[in-house]
Amino acid sequence: MLGERASKKFTEHSKVFTVEGNLSSGKGKLAQQIAEKLGMKYFPEADIHYQDRISGDGKLLSEKFNGFCNLEKFYTDPKSPDGHSYRLQYWIFGNRVLQYADALEHLLSTGQGVVLERSPYSDFVFLDAMLKQGYVHKRCLDHYKEVKEISICEFLPPHLVIYVDMPVSEVQKKIQEKGKPYEKKVSPSYLQSIEDAYKRTFLPEISESSEVLQYTATAAEDVEKVIEDIEYLKFDKGPWVEQDDVSFHHLRLYVQDKSGVLDSVSIPCFIPEITIGGTEYDKIYYEYRALPGRKYKPGYNADVGDKWIWLK
Repeated sequence: MLGERASKKFTEHSKVFTVEGNLSSGKGKLAQQIAEKLGMKYFPEADIHYQDRISGDGKLLSEKFNGFCNLEKFYTDPKSPDGHSYRLQYWIFGNRVLQYADALEHLLSTGQGVVLERSPYSDFVFLDAMLKQGYVHKRCLDHYKEVKEISICEFLPPHLVIYVDMPVSEVQKKIQEKGKPYEKKVSPSYLQSIEDAYKRTFLPEISESSEVLQYTATAAEDVEKVIEDIEYLKFDKGPWVEQDDVSFHHLRLYVQDKSGVLDSVSIPCFIPEITIGGTEYDKIYYEYRALPGRKYKPGYNADVGDKWIWLK
């Protein structure tokens, strides 16, 4: 770390903020507004195709290369006997972990703060809701908890979590007005279970290490008031205050190695919902490696325009 000091790049807004809330609660708009007002970088919610967008030639790949899952099938048949619901949430969690690593790398490399829409710390609210609705088995939750503990233990939690609270009845109304056709099939009880997991588990737990601000959906529309509340926070809690340039350096090295970050999400364990045969895995793996920009590590693929490879 000769000459490198992450702390020298930091300003008062060199922070990690996440904006949380139920479906269609307005959290994305608020996150973007906060980022614009404070000069931070906005990260839209990580979805199934997050890794596709940031790797290779940037084209979205078929579900064969994305866990054999898609949102339309989830909303249409959440209790699918093939375990699709857990595959979907497990895959999205992996993408949230990858995105959070990208966000930390950006903060530590540039000093610019980041605002994310949801994070791997809150992702469990969906699996908790799925379990309560009978969409997944208990073994899926046990596996998920193990993966979560291992995969985010090297990260630092958000400095601030902002929760946008919208009643389920209003959430349903928003989805019916603006949602995609398949999203309109979502169960009210599933939405309520998401809200319950947020309020009963996530917010109390994350408040031990992060600052928390809560707003109704109406109050969250006043972004100036939200910014004012943020400015009043002291940010004197959690592991961030214990860090120095040495620990920041090691964290940056860790999050830069995206393969290593994703390895922590891949725990060898037999779970029928996400297990495929070795022959099938090899076939998909080599097909994936043959796609543009995916044969070698990023920056080393001439087929997508990478240059000066021999000097790297």
